[in-house]
Amino acid sequence: MRFIPYLRPVINGWKFLNCSGMSEKKLIVVAGPTAVGKTSVSIRLAEYFQTEIVSADSRQVYREMTVGTAKPSASDRKRVPHYFIDSHSAGEDYDAATYAEDALKVIHELFTRHDLVILCGGSGLYIKGVCDGFDEMPEVADDIRRDLIENYRARGIEWLQEQMQQLDPEGFQVMDRQNPHRLIRALEVQRSSGKSILSFRKNRRREHDFDILKIGLELPREELYERIDARMDEMIAQGLFEEARNLYPMRHHNALQTVGYQEIFDFMENKYDLEECVRLLKRNSRRYAKRQLTWFKKDPRFSWFDPHNVEAIISFIEEASGRKGPEPEEINTGIKV
Repeated sequence: MRFIPYLRPVINGWKFLNCSGMSEKKLIVVAGPTAVGKTSVSIRLAEYFQTEIVSADSRQVYREMTVGTAKPSASDRKRVPHYFIDSHSAGEDYDAATYAEDALKVIHELFTRHDLVILCGGSGLYIKGVCDGFDEMPEVADDIRRDLIENYRARGIEWLQEQMQQLDPEGFQVMDRQNPHRLIRALEVQRSSGKSILSFRKNRRREHDFDILKIGLELPREELYERIDARMDEMIAQGLFEEARNLYPMRHHNALQTVGYQEIFDFMENKYDLEECVRLLKRNSRRYAKRQLTWFKKDPRFSWFDPHNVEAIISFIEEASGRKGPEPEEINTGIKV
């Protein structure tokens, strides 16, 4: 059943109430799996409500990674200002906690000009960091992270799983065992502190002086998977393999431990042929989308919409925020892959 916000009448319309209380400022979160249409929907919403977009994509922040991250085009970014696109180098260490602090500074600055701001992306941890914050975690030495990444590259995810079973069996029981990033993070914490990552989780939610409205985008699985496959074909045609070859010297950096590049790095190391590489690129992208959906569906604060139905999303935001734009039929609701 879709989450319906509690609405309360006031003199100037309706106000959205959530855990952070009442505010004139609203952060509109637009999230969902890869290739579902988040960028197109967010740009149309930003144009409609005359606001700007803060990206919550953990790969689009890196300027060297363009084809494989499906960044908004230059023309799209001219239509609507975007933040945290090409803002860092893939050689930098940039984690979700640091992003959250940086993004909140930008969001607060944008609220000096806008009543509504859009946070758009598919990186669950980035969105969690902004909306809820993180528990305090121990510092991790660079050599610990580097050793784990190198072992993962050499031995595969099975080695990470075995390490977790040995060192943190309790944490291993409740985590996504197919997500190498989560496994590496949990092992970093265990090696650095000698404690399970679970011992640092206190679930204290960040307080805000603005309200948060969460919108999830989803499509029937068959349609989504077709779009993912088509997008991968388009990326390959646009030069994904060439981009990955240029990034190969940086392959051990955390930014490149991701679907869409790892498969090509393995192909370059003759672990399989081109046909198998393309098959894995598509399969792993579909699996990544499934993990994204699982993550966001766990949050009952999301209201879910078909990305083709932008009018319904606009109406929902207007009702929840009391902010009106032009009539919905005036907006172009075409969605591209």
